[in-house]
Amino acid sequence: MQKVESILEHERSSGKQGDGRVEGGLVYIPPSGRLTVVGDIHGDLDSLIQILRKSQAIERMEEGLGRILFLGDYGDRGDKSPEVYYVVLHLKEAFPDSVILLRGNHEGPRDLEPAPYDLPYQLRDKFPDQSSFICEEMPRLFESLPHAAIVEEKYLMLHGGVPSLIESLDEIATANLTHPATTHLEEILWSDPSDNMKGTAPSPRGAGRIFGDDVTSRVLRLVNVKTLVRGHEPCRDGFSVSHNGMILTLFSRKGSPYGNTRAAYLDIDVAEPARSAYELSRSVLLF
Repeated sequence: MQKVESILEHERSSGKQGDGRVEGGLVYIPPSGRLTVVGDIHGDLDSLIQILRKSQAIERMEEGLGRILFLGDYGDRGDKSPEVYYVVLHLKEAFPDSVILLRGNHEGPRDLEPAPYDLPYQLRDKFPDQSSFICEEMPRLFESLPHAAIVEEKYLMLHGGVPSLIESLDEIATANLTHPATTHLEEILWSDPSDNMKGTAPSPRGAGRIFGDDVTSRVLRLVNVKTLVRGHEPCRDGFSVSHNGMILTLFSRKGSPYGNTRAAYLDIDVAEPARSAYELSRSVLLF
């Protein structure tokens, strides 16, 4: 964990991740090679293993031909949360230039902690002698995680929703630094789209906002991309398309407590022209 934290801090201070660049909490993904995008895992180790096997992401990274990006929410809820964190952190340590671990709302700052929050209890059960140290270290790791990634002129990727009040891409990059004075980070981690409204409204989650397609359209034009790829919401069929093809939502775990019958991940060639969420959905793989 501390090694990965050191890797993440070096990426942010150097402004580089492999042949990509990092500005604050925003990772710029070069438009080349294949990209596997994974949604919420929430402690579902079996689904994570299936994705790694089916996608051949590890084999591609070993050959320097691809990347894998996680949209956050690795643990909590599912009973294999510590094991999932172990796997994704090991991937980052083994392939630092090819693995992008975004922050989800379950890796958020302490003032935006979800409730209930099972992870500390799971860690105490798994590591009774080390749980105090691990529980102290995890928030520091979370603060090191980037919260958004972009393939310029193509895709914006984050966990929850677009920050509705931004006026520049720089405000996404610095959202962690301006929190809580601005709501940018809160919305990135917690917000959800709605096809039945305009503007924004309070979220029933208790954090973030519900936002309409007019908000999505403005922000995507502002940052000059075509499509938002995000996680955060359970999808019974593993994925969903909303806001007239501007948003693709991925959910990459199955079963209780979310009840979805299928899980999904995305596999795309980022060198290809930008695609809408409807077009991207043809590259969603289900299991």
